[in-house]
Amino acid sequence: MPEDRQRNSPRNNPRPIRSFVLRQGRVSNAQARSYEQLLPRFGIPYSPQPLDLVQVFGRQAPRILEIGFGMGETTAAIAAAHPEADYLGIEVHTPGVGSLLKLIEEKGIANLRLIQHDAVEVLRDMIAPGSLDGAHIFFPDPWPKKRHHKRRLIQPPLVALLASRLRPGGYAHLATDWQEYAGQMLEVLSAEPQLENTADGFASRPDYRPQTKFETRGLRLGHGVWDIVFRRRAA
Repeated sequence: MPEDRQRNSPRNNPRPIRSFVLRQGRVSNAQARSYEQLLPRFGIPYSPQPLDLVQVFGRQAPRILEIGFGMGETTAAIAAAHPEADYLGIEVHTPGVGSLLKLIEEKGIANLRLIQHDAVEVLRDMIAPGSLDGAHIFFPDPWPKKRHHKRRLIQPPLVALLASRLRPGGYAHLATDWQEYAGQMLEVLSAEPQLENTADGFASRPDYRPQTKFETRGLRLGHGVWDIVFRRRAA
């Protein structure tokens, strides 16, 4: 906490954008073991300097960033199905990081690395402008209560920052199962001048995004899922 309350009051120092609200979660024995043993191999420590992705992955390839991969099932499935691309996942919650590390080992995934840190700071400090071919944000917390909407990840400053990290023609793919949040997402991305919609409104689910068990159950019960795919405008 700041020692100088007056100097760092909200009026003089606006609250920084954050991409998450940290919650406590139980870490299973398997997740803890994977976290301890595999994070040094597949994890990248946060550092306030641009990341050399060619050095990280040992090759030049399409680069896809994911913000908030949860427990990592979708992330692992996409990376395993597309070995021609390199994937960088960001997540703050230790159970999810441990879970994805376990999947990386089980599936022998070589083209996936993780950063356990706030996504806004990673985007700002570690990802060079124009260096990403794509970005995924799947099922972020909808914060359904109106008084909590300010906590939502998809806000204009974050979208502008993310768009600046995409190369011309690079894409941003978002998905949610909360209709009101889907509308806000579409509105925010449509207002970002660096981006253009690839569809007339919402998009069909791209083939590369697998349908999760949770999603399948929801669709069977009549719940909707909305995909939004924008691309970075040509320079």
